[in-house]
Amino acid sequence: MTDSSPLILIIEDEPQIRRFLRAALHSHGYRLVEAETATDGLRAVTTHPPDLIVLDLGLPDLDGLEVTRRVREWSRVPIIVLSARGQEQDKIAALDAGADDYLTKPFGVGELMARMRVALRHSAQLNQDGNEPVFQVGELRVDLARRQVWLAEQEVRLTPNEYKLLIVLVQHAGKVVTHRQLLREVWGPGYTSESQYLRVYVGNLRHKLECNPARPRYLLTEPGVGYRLVDE
Repeated sequence: MTDSSPLILIIEDEPQIRRFLRAALHSHGYRLVEAETATDGLRAVTTHPPDLIVLDLGLPDLDGLEVTRRVREWSRVPIIVLSARGQEQDKIAALDAGADDYLTKPFGVGELMARMRVALRHSAQLNQDGNEPVFQVGELRVDLARRQVWLAEQEVRLTPNEYKLLIVLVQHAGKVVTHRQLLREVWGPGYTSESQYLRVYVGNLRHKLECNPARPRYLLTEPGVGYRLVDE
């Protein structure tokens, strides 16, 4: 661990969970700042600006959703929510509030580390100046400047709305994007309840971009919540 290692802010009121996270994150080379309450966590975001926040929703003084909203008023720092609330509506609420990802307790260290790597990498890409506007994962390549999509060196022809949907997913690669957010960004605010649009267009994209649309490699479904374009 060095001073250049990513700094992770843990906002969690359960001591045993903090101990578990402390051991796991230290063993993977991360630096830590810990907060037991939402108030202390929000203060730490300004006094010790983290590279990523691991946030519990059930805090004693303020709900984690409100913490997320307040952080998003001025910061793009990645936020991964850890919560015992496993209902779809809880995940949707957290993601719509601005969280980058959501893990339900209990969770595995391996999955948390993978989600953190994706979030940190995506954040670094957003903060770099002069990057070539090309997204690539596996054999899928999207050239945003030229508005071209390639799969295994073959150009893929997409309709305007298929392309818009793909670009929204590329912009949030590695993160779950809710049905409501996708509908709003692709079709407009008047279409946020038209979930059949997404089923049709996601199906079209999978037939054009996946070797086996029934077992997608790139465009994954988060049941009842939204979709995720993989980023590693």
